Amino acid sequence: MSGFSEIKLGDAATFQRGFDITKAEQSVGIVPIVSSSGVSSFHNKVKVKGPGVIIGRKGTLGTVHCLTEDYWPHDTTLWVKDFKGNVPQFIAYFLRTLKLENFDTGASNPTLNRNHIHKIKVLFPKHPDNQRKIAAILTAYDDLIETNNRRITLLEKMAEELYREWFVRMRFPGHQNTRFVKGVPEGWEMRRIEHAFKYTGGGTPSKEVSSYWNDGTINWFTPSDITGAAGIFLSESENQCTDEGLARSSAKMFPAYSVMMTSRATIGAIGINTTPASTNQGFITCIPNERYPLPYLYHWLKLAKPYFEQLCGGATFPELTKGVFKALEILAPPEKIVEEFNNISMPIFQSIESLLKQNSLLTKTREILLPRLISGKLSVEALDIQFPPSMREQDPEPESAYG
Repeated sequence: MSGFSEIKLGDAATFQRGFDITKAEQSVGIVPIVSSSGVSSFHNKVKVKGPGVIIGRKGTLGTVHCLTEDYWPHDTTLWVKDFKGNVPQFIAYFLRTLKLENFDTGASNPTLNRNHIHKIKVLFPKHPDNQRKIAAILTAYDDLIETNNRRITLLEKMAEELYREWFVRMRFPGHQNTRFVKGVPEGWEMRRIEHAFKYTGGGTPSKEVSSYWNDGTINWFTPSDITGAAGIFLSESENQCTDEGLARSSAKMFPAYSVMMTSRATIGAIGINTTPASTNQGFITCIPNERYPLPYLYHWLKLAKPYFEQLCGGATFPELTKGVFKALEILAPPEKIVEEFNNISMPIFQSIESLLKQNSLLTKTREILLPRLISGKLSVEALDIQFPPSMREQDPEPESAYG
């Protein structure tokens, strides 16, 4: 293939094992310490000059992290000591196509050996100009995703701050003229949850019965779907069950835009389903209504997490039971105030959902382009690429701060 040649991975980049550092040895600073799963903490000393490309060596294998700033690669990683004239951003994308987790050499603990991966034969684009073009296309997607993530974070903070201002600090519209009795506005009341909104638990169709799962179309969420999600709105679960599986188990369907809250082991992780769905038994799912609309119910559950954790029992793992949950009380503000809050906060929630959908589409498109660009199936030689801002200035190649 024109412009590509078969080489060993070690001819494209030299990997070096990271440096051990304990929590006790770390001091407050801004230098990221990169472990196999990503930035894990910060320190006040630089070990390697940026830009840097780091991969997981132990624990989480093969994950690829790319930084522009100086950093400290942890002992659980391998970092690129020498890019050998290649483009760092391209090396990062290239490594993501190699499925390095399959090169595990650990007898008991997953481990990547740098000497082994140096010997991997790869088809590699020789010319740095083509590497930069490929990296620029893929970076443009990542930059858009990151911009959306920052907007999502701001929107989430706005919505939460509005809830706190109105229903925690009690500075709702008209609070100046409201009489408070024991910290509660006059005319407001507390309601037991069982009388406030509907909620449901979950269940697990037998994994031994293939007809419960094969070609399933019903989203069936587990706690890992929530804790591993990229945002608060979830359109799809990792596993889907069939109508038969749902009918033959204690799992129950609930409507779209319910609030799923984990209630076993991990307590209080929250997600919002965008289609009718079900969960396993590790959830209490709360269904909004006009009196307790989605933004209000979501934030009440989110901020009550520390309280829920205190109420947990369980011999083997913490659990917030439905019996305990239904007996709790929730504040019932006047309908007019709840409606006004919903009119302001719901458009914020809709914007968050829209941005998450955009990110999902951007991610899928990038993942389709990635192997085709890296392999040369999509040629970039004739393309006039406008480089994204993050690539317009190339930093010097990284080298160890200790020589």
